[in-house]
Parts: sequence; C-alpha cells; structure tokens
Amino acid sequence: MTLTDAEIADLLAPAGLHIVQRLRGEVPLPPLPPGYGPASARPEHGRFDSRPEEIADVDDPDLADKVNTSWYRMAVEYGLFDEEREFLLGIDCTHPEQEEHEEDNWAWLRVRLLDGWDLVASEVAQLRSGFATLFTTRFVPEFTVVSLDGRMMMNTTVWGNGTVSTIAIRP
Repeated sequence: MTLTDAEIADLLAPAGLHIVQRLRGEVPLPPLPPGYGPASARPEHGRFDSRPEEIADVDDPDLADKVNTSWYRMAVEYGLFDEEREFLLGIDCTHPEQEEHEEDNWAWLRVRLLDGWDLVASEVAQLRSGFATLFTTRFVPEFTVVSLDGRMMMNTTVWGNGTVSTIAIRP
C-alpha cells in the first residue's frame, strides 16, 4: 500500500517540509563515473564532506544540532535550494503499517523548506535510517536530496563506524 500525497504531506510537515508535487519519471542527477555512487565518489568527482566538527556519533546528544547545521550549511554552500528554498527529496512511500517495503514505492518529491524546519529532531519516519536500527533504537536520519536542476545532490547518511554526516556531490 502506497501513501497518498496528502498522507505524505502530513508526515513530512513536522520536519518543516511542504510538498509542492510528487515527480513522475526520471530525476536528473549529477554525473558520476560508472560504478560510483555518492558514498564511493571521491573529491575529484565533486564530493564534499561534512566538516569534522559536524560529524556526529549516533549516540551524541548533539546529533540533531550537528546534522541539521551541517546539512543546511552544505545545502546553501553547494546550491541545493532555488529562490523559494525548493529541492527534491527522495522517500519511500510505503505505508508505515505495511511490513514489506516495495522497490517501486520510491518517489521523488519537490519540497519547500519552511521556516522553523528540523529534519532530525522532528523524527519523521521517512527521513529515518533503516541501517541504524540494527544498532540503536534512537532516531538517526538518512535521506537523499537533489537540486531542481540536477547539478548537485546530498546524502545524509549513517556510516559503518556509527557516525552520521552529510556528503554533497557537485561535479
């Protein structure tokens, strides 16, 4: 069962995200060499990482502040937003009551970042890391965003060492 746009809008609202529209079809992404994904991209491919002081351990009491601060700094610095602070957000649209997640329930949403946003402390399920649930019950974010023009993308992700950070890809 797939979430409706109205259900998704209600779920994302606490994070300060307003849905403009659900996209259909392909979304342009920054080019990477064959076989490379964002996490394996290197500086010569246009990869930029959170600053060392912005990286948080999953148990860090300042996790929300560090991740939100780093994410926003990088979003501004590397050109995620348009004039209306709009960008694309990739989410799983599987209904939370459904136990099995289906691959075809992935969607890109055009969203606007509102004043008073908080992508981490809001604990929105669609922004939660599935990987982190293997080693903590704490809410840990993991999500992908792309600029409307497809020139840059960012991943906020959980690494194997139990840290959370954001990477930007802008070739």
